[in-house]
Parts: sequence; C-alpha cells; structure tokens
Amino acid sequence: MKAMLLRATAPVQDRPLEWTDLPVPQPGPGEIRLQVHACGICHTDLHTVEGDLKLPQLPLVPGHQVVGVVEARGPGAIRYEPGQRVGVPWLYWSCGECEFCRRGLENLCHQARFTGLHADGGYAEAMVVPQDFVYPIPAGFSDVEAAPLLCAGIIGYRALRLSEVQPGQRLGLYGFGASAHVTIQVARHWGCQVYVFTRSAGHRQLARELGAVWAGSAEDDPPAFMHSSIIFAPAGRLVPEALRVLDRGGTLALAGVTMTSIPELSYDDLLYWERTVRSVANFTPQDARDLLQAAAEIPIRTTVQAFPLDQANEALLALKSSKIDGAGVLIVHDG
Repeated sequence: MKAMLLRATAPVQDRPLEWTDLPVPQPGPGEIRLQVHACGICHTDLHTVEGDLKLPQLPLVPGHQVVGVVEARGPGAIRYEPGQRVGVPWLYWSCGECEFCRRGLENLCHQARFTGLHADGGYAEAMVVPQDFVYPIPAGFSDVEAAPLLCAGIIGYRALRLSEVQPGQRLGLYGFGASAHVTIQVARHWGCQVYVFTRSAGHRQLARELGAVWAGSAEDDPPAFMHSSIIFAPAGRLVPEALRVLDRGGTLALAGVTMTSIPELSYDDLLYWERTVRSVANFTPQDARDLLQAAAEIPIRTTVQAFPLDQANEALLALKSSKIDGAGVLIVHDG
C-alpha cells in the first residue's frame, strides 16, 4: 500500500514525509482494518513531523482524523460490518482498567496510545485499529467533510465544555484553524456570543461568516470582557493576552497538545479574582460520541481544503503558514 512515512523528524519545509510502499497491515484480535478514504491534517501532525512531541517509535505513519470503510476484521471483531464507514480519532486505545478509565477519563490513562503517534495512522491507504475506538460517521457528511470532526471537532468540543461557558455568555477563541471553526458552530448553537482573536485576515473573515460578533488580534481590546476563552494556537505568549480580557471568575482552556513557554504572569493583574487556567488533555470516547451526534443535529459544516495524499508535506507547510482557511484534508481513496 502507498503511505507517507516519517523516518526522521525535520522541519516540514525539508519534506520529511516519504512517499513509499508498505505492507498491508493485518488486524489482530479485536481489531479491524480500514480502507482509508480521507485523513484530516492537524497541528499535532505538524508537531509530530517536526519533533516537537516525543515519538515512541520511528518510522511512523502520521494521521489521526481518519475516515474509511471496514475491509477486514480480526478474531472477535464483530462490532462493525465489512463496508461500514467509520472514523478513527486521536485516542487509539486505553487500558479500561485504571482509575481514570473507570471514571470515564480515558484521556488521562497512563497507558493510553494515540493514533499516528504510538500506532500508524491515516496517511496511508489502509490502517489497523481496535474496534472499540472507532465511531460510525453520520450520514450527512462526505468523507472529506467528516475528517476534521475526528480531532479538531472533538478536542474543540471538550475544550468548550472545560471552558465552562454558559449559553448566552461571551466566549473568546484564540487561533481560528480547523478546531475553532468547528467549535464556533457548537458555541453559536448553545447561544454563546463568540469573539475571535487571530492574526490572519482570511481567518477573521471566516469567523465572521460563521457568526463571530467580533474578530481582531490578540493584542486588540474587544468591546467586552470574556466569560470564558479557549486558546487553540500553540503559543504560550497568548495566555497573558487572553487573561488580560477574561472577566472575573472566568476560565481559560488551553486546547493544544503542546505549547511554547508561557511568560511570567502577574498574579494581581491576571490571575486574581478567581480566574482559572486549565489544560485540555486529549478527549474521551464519550466526547467523540457526543460531538458526532451534535455535528449531525446542528448540523456542523466544515470548511475544507483538500490535498492528494502524496502532497502531505505541502499540506502541512500550508497549515504551518496559516494558509488554510478551515481544515486541511488528505484524500486517500475517493469514497
């Protein structure tokens, strides 16, 4: 099968992903093999390729927003029928037995494995995944439209919940890429007033089209203080900027899997008055089910720029350069 393989990390400008042939993987007990139709690209993929994350294995096939159809099943894998369309998100496996898993916090499992990090992901024509960690895709979405829901959508949904924003309140979004452009649609459905902070003029325009009441840069002063905010951009310098315009008692959620260093914070000016800063670590299977249900009910509409699989390096470079409005998706097989 064809795949984009990472043998050694490097700046994406150096084209570290190699177009190559790999053996077709075989599913083991409780696993299924998917024919991959589409795979979303994500800042986490960029962090993986460029070495910002500690990689447990190399070589590696990245990609964790995978839409495909079941084409083979291992022993005991009877949950999904051959030909059924499913999605694979970031959480590839958790132990199911630890304290966190028993509490429904599989995202905090010490043994958790992640797609495109601990196991080969969707930048390939086929992949193998445990059947308990894939999800049916709502019928109203094409493969390309559905792919961004599987990480950008789910992590945005968890970040929205952890921000503790309430219907009718003001929500700030910092960075307006794949995740934020889905999150704003859920927040608007909840009746929130959304303010978007981004340096890209194209992203500001998309934010307004999706219902933002205001769009500007992180250094600008919005017309009101935020009740809650979410930072999607992996830039620690945004934390004091977001706290500067966060109201008393507000919560700031940090949605990135990694972030540059956060500057020293003034307790009196930025943290006092019961402001909360919290990280968002991955997501749970329940988050995935809830987001996919909400996506069908709202319905969420993803803005997508598609690339052929063999242009994954170029797609990641466009992502790094903020040249994608909405989400980037690799087309692997036309479904």
